Amino acid sequence: MRLGAVIITMGNRPDELKALLDSVARQEGDPVEVVVVGQGVEVTGLPAEVRTVSLPENLGIPGGRNVGIEAFGPGGSDVDALLFLDDDGLLERTDTAELCRQAFAEDPALGIVSFRIADPDTGETQRRHVPRLRASDPMRSSRVTTFLGGANAVRTKVFEQVGALPGEFFYAHEETDLAWRALDAGWLIDYRADMVLLHPTTAPSRHAVYHRMVARNRVWLARRNLPAPLVPVYVGVWLLLTLLRRPSAPALKAWFGGFREGWTTPCGPRRPMRWRTVWRLTRLGRPPVI
Repeated sequence: MRLGAVIITMGNRPDELKALLDSVARQEGDPVEVVVVGQGVEVTGLPAEVRTVSLPENLGIPGGRNVGIEAFGPGGSDVDALLFLDDDGLLERTDTAELCRQAFAEDPALGIVSFRIADPDTGETQRRHVPRLRASDPMRSSRVTTFLGGANAVRTKVFEQVGALPGEFFYAHEETDLAWRALDAGWLIDYRADMVLLHPTTAPSRHAVYHRMVARNRVWLARRNLPAPLVPVYVGVWLLLTLLRRPSAPALKAWFGGFREGWTTPCGPRRPMRWRTVWRLTRLGRPPVI
């Protein structure tokens, strides 16, 4: 099985990027071909075997990763699966690529593998990095309904069948959008605790656009993917959860601005999932209203 890797960077983590590339180069088995996409920066100084694409502007996380996918041919068709890795991450083990090959080879219906993210100093995994509701035991692998954007592997046939990441999202929830489309097409998603990306513990709210885009993209996610009766339920649940978390006044103002934007701006094509998929998500422990 041919593997590639897509890494997007804004050029502000050269040391971390070099360490990540070294960890990819150390993977056992056939070499993993790597493409690094510069988001509004010229990518230079990388090993000769690493391909680079320098974009004139920052296209956001899904937009940058889509450019990386296309660097491997239409829909990534030059390889069988693609690893997506954050530029400040590090593959802990040397057999992660081989574990990916084995997982995809053993289960033809497996479309996406979500890695475990662990802090390099403490080894701890944040609850938000376990892509299921029952997140208390990050060491338990399981079938899940979404995945972690900067630490995963996707079979390229998934992109061929359901399309790329939603570039218009720019940041937040693009993984769940792809996951729901993949699940609706019959693919499976696994969380694997033994496939580890070391990544410093951070808060998602460090991004200036966090509150606005989280709210906007929640609404877009529902409008694009859910059956009509579930759209207000999903959005209403997240509105209630946000209020219960009691964010600061500036954060709440940004959140409601994004919430309004989600209803009043185009969200891309609407392809509501089948009710059979709703039931499937429910059986996996995460009905698409939470």
